[in-house]
Amino acid sequence: MRKLRALAIIAGLLLVVGLIFAVDPAGVIDALGRVPPGHIFAAMLVVQVQIVLSALRWRFTATRLGHAIPVAVAVREYYLGSVLNQILPGGIAGDAARVYRIKEDSSGGWKRAATAVVLERLSGQLAFFTLTGLGVIAWLVFLPGQLPMDPWPAVWVVLVALAMLGVAATWFRAPLKNRIAKFGPDLEAAFWKDGAFVVQAGLSTLIVASYVCTFLIASDAVGAPLPAIAAVTAVPLCLLTMLIPIGIGGWGGREAAAAALWPLFGFTAAQGLAASLLYGIFSLAGTALPGLCVLAVSLIGGRQRRK
Repeated sequence: MRKLRALAIIAGLLLVVGLIFAVDPAGVIDALGRVPPGHIFAAMLVVQVQIVLSALRWRFTATRLGHAIPVAVAVREYYLGSVLNQILPGGIAGDAARVYRIKEDSSGGWKRAATAVVLERLSGQLAFFTLTGLGVIAWLVFLPGQLPMDPWPAVWVVLVALAMLGVAATWFRAPLKNRIAKFGPDLEAAFWKDGAFVVQAGLSTLIVASYVCTFLIASDAVGAPLPAIAAVTAVPLCLLTMLIPIGIGGWGGREAAAAALWPLFGFTAAQGLAASLLYGIFSLAGTALPGLCVLAVSLIGGRQRRK
C-alpha cells in the first residue's frame, strides 16, 4: 500500500513537471509572475469563507446526530483537516484526524464522530456532482461545438453503469435494505428531518461555489478571464479530476484538465496550467497557516501532557 501511494505521488509530481515543459515553461512562469495582489487577497478571503462554511456544515451534521461541536472547535479542526488532506496522500487524512480529535467529545465515541464526518463529506459530494451534471447538460446545450470530446461514449458508459447498479440492487436487495435500515435514521436526521435538507443544500451550494470562485479568480489572475459558462462546465470538470487518486491534493490531474480545456475558451494551455497551479497555491496557502498553527499547538499541548 505504501509503495502504491509513493508511486501515485511520484506520478502526480511527474505529470505536473511534464505538463509545464510540454505546454510552455516560459508562458507558465510569466503568467504566474504577474498575479495582481488584489486577486491574491480576494482568493485568500474566499478560501477562509469556504473553510468556515464547511466547518458549519460539519457542525450542523454532527449536531443532527446528537454530537454538539462548538463553532470555534469545528472551525479549528476543519482548518487542520483541510491542510492535512492537501499535504498527505489519499485526501482523507484530514478527515480521519477530525474523527480522532473529536471522538472523545461524542457520546457515541468514534463511530458517531466518523458518521458525522462521512455524511458531511457526502453532502458536499452530492452538491458537487449535481453541479457537474448540470455543467455537462449546459455544455451540450450552449457549447455543442466546444465539447472537449465526443459525449456519446460517456453517455453510454453512464447508462451501462446505471443498468449494472440496477441489477446489483436487485441481486443484493436484502443486504442493501438492512444497510439502509441501519443508517436510515442518521441519513434522515442529517439530510431531511426538520428542514435539514434546506440547510445542507444551502451550505453545500455556497461551498461548491467558493471552490469555483477561487478557480475563476486564479484564472483571471493569470490573464485568462473565463466566461460565466465556464463556471459550470470547465471548472467543475477540472475539480472532478482531483478525485483521481494520483499525486497529493489533486495536483497533476487538475492541471492536465485545465491545460486541455482552457484552449476551448480561447486561451492557451499554458494559461490553463498556470490557473490550475495558482488555484492549488491559493487553496493550500489559505489553509496552511491556520492549519499548521492548530497542529503545532496540538503537538506542544500533547508533549506538555506527557511530562
